[in-house]
Amino acid sequence: MRTATPRTLAATGQDGTHLYTCPLCEAMCGLEIQVSGGRVDGIRGNRDDVWSRGHLCPKGAALGALHEDPDRIRQPMIKVDGQWQEVSWRRAFERCTELLAPVIAAHGIGAVTCYTGNPLAHSFSLGRYTGVLLGMSGIPLSYSPGTVDQWPKNLSSHLMYGGWWTFPVPDIERTDLLVVMGANPAASQGSLLAAPDVMGIIGQIRQRGKVVVIDPVRTATAAKADEWLAITPGTDAALLLAVVHTLFDENLVTLGALGEYLDGVDTMRTVAAQWAPERVSEVCGIGADRIRALARELAGTTRAVVYGRIGLCNQEFGSLASWLVDVVNILSGHFDTPGGAMFPRPAAWSVTTQPIPGLENGAAEFGRFATRVRGAREVLGQVPVSCLVEEIETPGEGQIKALITVAGNPVLSSPGGHRLDAALPQLAAMISVDLWLNETTRHADVILPGLSPLEQPHHDDLILQFAVNSVANYSPPVFAPEDPARPEEWEILVRLTGLCAGTPAEDVDVAAIDDGFFDYMCFTQGLDGAQIRAHYDRGGPERILDLTLRSGPFGDGYGENPDGLTLDRLKEHPDGINFGPMVPQVPQVLGTVDGRIRLAPQYLLDDLPRLARRLHRPADGLVLVSRRHLRSNNSWLHNVPALMKGRDRCTLLMHTADAQARRLADGDVVVVTSEAGSIEVPLEVTDAIKPGVVSMPHGWGHGKPGTRLAVANGVPGVNTNTLSPPTFLDEPSGNGALNGIPVTVSRASW
Repeated sequence: MRTATPRTLAATGQDGTHLYTCPLCEAMCGLEIQVSGGRVDGIRGNRDDVWSRGHLCPKGAALGALHEDPDRIRQPMIKVDGQWQEVSWRRAFERCTELLAPVIAAHGIGAVTCYTGNPLAHSFSLGRYTGVLLGMSGIPLSYSPGTVDQWPKNLSSHLMYGGWWTFPVPDIERTDLLVVMGANPAASQGSLLAAPDVMGIIGQIRQRGKVVVIDPVRTATAAKADEWLAITPGTDAALLLAVVHTLFDENLVTLGALGEYLDGVDTMRTVAAQWAPERVSEVCGIGADRIRALARELAGTTRAVVYGRIGLCNQEFGSLASWLVDVVNILSGHFDTPGGAMFPRPAAWSVTTQPIPGLENGAAEFGRFATRVRGAREVLGQVPVSCLVEEIETPGEGQIKALITVAGNPVLSSPGGHRLDAALPQLAAMISVDLWLNETTRHADVILPGLSPLEQPHHDDLILQFAVNSVANYSPPVFAPEDPARPEEWEILVRLTGLCAGTPAEDVDVAAIDDGFFDYMCFTQGLDGAQIRAHYDRGGPERILDLTLRSGPFGDGYGENPDGLTLDRLKEHPDGINFGPMVPQVPQVLGTVDGRIRLAPQYLLDDLPRLARRLHRPADGLVLVSRRHLRSNNSWLHNVPALMKGRDRCTLLMHTADAQARRLADGDVVVVTSEAGSIEVPLEVTDAIKPGVVSMPHGWGHGKPGTRLAVANGVPGVNTNTLSPPTFLDEPSGNGALNGIPVTVSRASW
């Protein structure tokens, strides 16, 4: 273990130097925060951080502005005659009871649902306690952005490895050939891949090897790569099948020691025989010779890996593409080995990753229920988030009457969010746990604010499940809450859980529910909750963190390994502890019944005819893909002045040839239309995009009445999800297809 840094650190709430881990993305940068006069005076990268070693991006440097944002909600608010009033915490909880209890009494708990947003993955308190609300409240169905983000990867990992969060990640620190598909770490840092300074690592790969980016847009990552292959949106699965074909056809398959744990190799050989590069090259827009050469490069490089991310997930063949990334890595000999795709070994296990009851061992028993209106079937306990609006709008038995949102803004982040915006006022009750009065929470009846990131501890939970090193890094709060008597976020969720289960929110026995949840967490690890609780004098997320550390791979096992990790020991290392890079873990990590990898799950093979039909579909005139920017994080950070400086980023990218064919010029305001709707947006003409493709950033569409976002409302942009057809999906997973949407573009008339 690394010894503590020999410097003086300030205590919570005191002026001086504080160490903190940025909670905004997978980079998890270690920060040095200077506080003077009770305010953030400066933020820089912590060079002694064992993980990030001083790396910092503009988002982390803006945490002080996020904390001090005058628009941030600091007191509970209730809506009275259409006007917001600040109230006490008790009055706010009483109002929750007054609103929700009658709905449940009249319509049952099935009339209540919740939406949980992406910030939960980064939240010390919410991330560990959302399971209480989802699992103990009785709410039968919840919604999340998972079904517009990574559900195909959850599905393919569940089917292949028996764990819905058992994600192999690219060991980019040790690889010599990196093939990036549908990812842009120059903007996102990493996604389902946690590594420090990914672009710096990519630069190191280029010095010793090669980086290839396959993407319809010449992203900032592609611009830094050795080669950019401009693929047609939605055809990644076909390309990957052609690579698999070549591996078999040219006897390039290398299984090594992994072979004894693989089922389905012969099936993949038979399937891939029908997918020669010549069959797919025209549709993909990449020559057959280049596809074959790519397969040879992967097979011929000792340390190589394919990394696919959100552009592969949120398209119409997201599950096939996500699955085939792993198939290529396995068959080319780059799986569970240094420099290839490997399974992380987090120091603390995550509450989120526990098996779904009834779907253990990789069972493909989906469709256990279906939505009332569309009949969309359940996959891994979720249905498409786009179903939420129709379940609110459509009268009848089972209609959603009440909604709880937790750190989410589905009006901007969901397909057809403009329809949800119109539907939310129909609810009988809406309660939001949130820091801002945004495009979604403006419709709430009660807003229960959480703490700012700097007012609570931090230890990444879910994100460390994707990390290229086994790291533990605890950060104490920088500031104490302005109201020391206020409940923490986890207590808010516990009270809402009790309310849904029949107890007035203000009267919920928080400790009893917390203990019950903790006992369940112990049970999942084969521990007796009552015995383990005797080690603690209080509950809450730090107790859960200590449990997950002590029962993790480096933990003390509550005395079984006296020199092992505990939370108290971790706190003695303010720069963190790094237990080293990933190590081979097959078969130990597998959760399938027979302890083997299912290379060719039948559930995914059944979707191949749909992909085959795509090869013969007439080409669309223009298709839309999404993009993001380094200074944005979905819609979260658009109210931070420093991050909103510079030129307009909410523009439509279009290739020069496409613009000329339509007599459009850079800066023109254009109308973009899909079958779902239309938006007007400034045009940005460029050669850094494939002809026939246009691109819009997501997370915009501010400026709505009733919001309190002074900076964001000054540069509102437009919501690209207006163009997303709610029924345009990856069929096996139910994930929304936000890339590859057919659109038309014309000059706006004034």
